[in-house]
Amino acid sequence: MRRQISRLVLLLLLAVVAGLLVPQAAAVDVEAVLAPFPDLKGFARLLASSPVARELAGRSSLTLLAVPDRFLPQSPTSFAAAAGADLADVLRYHVLLEYISPADLRRLPAYGKLVTTLFQTTGRASADLGAVNVTFTGPNNSLGVIRSPAPFPASNATVLGAVTSVPYNLSVLAVSGLIVPSGFDLAASDARPTGAGPVNITRVLADARGFNVAASMLEASGVAEEFEGDERGAGITVFVPTDEAFASVPAGDRLQSLPADRKAVVLRFHVLHSYYPLGSLESIVNPLQPTLATEYASQAGRFTLNITRFNGSVAIDTGVVQATITRTVFDQNPVAVFAVSKVLLPKEMFARTGPGGDSAVVAAAAGTPPPASMPPQPDEGERTPPTKLSAPPGNYTTSLAASSSSSAKTVCWSCIALLYLALPMLLLPTV
Repeated sequence: MRRQISRLVLLLLLAVVAGLLVPQAAAVDVEAVLAPFPDLKGFARLLASSPVARELAGRSSLTLLAVPDRFLPQSPTSFAAAAGADLADVLRYHVLLEYISPADLRRLPAYGKLVTTLFQTTGRASADLGAVNVTFTGPNNSLGVIRSPAPFPASNATVLGAVTSVPYNLSVLAVSGLIVPSGFDLAASDARPTGAGPVNITRVLADARGFNVAASMLEASGVAEEFEGDERGAGITVFVPTDEAFASVPAGDRLQSLPADRKAVVLRFHVLHSYYPLGSLESIVNPLQPTLATEYASQAGRFTLNITRFNGSVAIDTGVVQATITRTVFDQNPVAVFAVSKVLLPKEMFARTGPGGDSAVVAAAAGTPPPASMPPQPDEGERTPPTKLSAPPGNYTTSLAASSSSSAKTVCWSCIALLYLALPMLLLPTV
């Protein structure tokens, strides 16, 4: 009896240890994060006095482009007004809806990366003008530049260095000035009003550019109309392959030659019937997620996606295809739209052939039992060492990052102590 109780106590302690070691994405108090940095007091005050502070309170997995006091204009409000902009929208343009560490920046391709900002969620940004293009140039990718997709004066800034980070939740980068987005629609409402109609996913994709194939398929199949009803309640999360992803699908897949009803199944397979912002996907508790195709199949366990965090990105495994989220296209409760690197092919309809599964994907019988889903494994050449924050130039420090590291070490020592105390219980004689 005593041995059973001891084992139960040990299991409980191990559960506590697991809870301490597993990182969870949660909303971050941006004001508290910026407080230790005197040179950012002006920028922090601008955030606190605007609606942006409240909007950030419920979000995670962000990158904040903070402007040091010496680079702020004497009157930020007048500066924004002179560009035909609202100061709150200018501040929203400095909030990237993606966690980007300094190491991530230096791994960017030469053409940069388009990253959606909080300004995109207001509905006032036309096309992709609610995003910024992030590039690193110069020797050894030493110079970072943030710019609007439609360059004009005051639409770009240089990355001065990393300020601090709360891993996977908030990365703060210092930039050389306020960045003003282009394409303002000042007549639009300040936010999507309560009770407004459903989001037109096809229009969102058309405005975002690079999703012509997906938009055409959604419209032609009628599946886009189904989304409008599904937005009610828990909302929806849509994974949209880029045009490049569709172009890379081998001809043997015969995706475009599938009957209309089967194409509709593939499209529904790209949608979760719940609203998940990027931070929630990164810390999702149950990686196996049913899709709209699961609901239409009326059979649990079929047409599911395995969603995990892998190598700093959100990985999606269908059992046939392994893809990653490349950027946020749209994120406003109850709708989130993410670009993915590959077309998600359900294992219930497609199967690999040939040794190693390297050949084309061919249509399979719907009744074929699905193979076990395995998490995506990188090629040896793609393995990268754990990301570490480098010391930023100037007066910026990584005190918060160091504090996080110290806390992690404390947690580890606490875990070892708990296990040390628990193990002798197993040695007690039974009664």
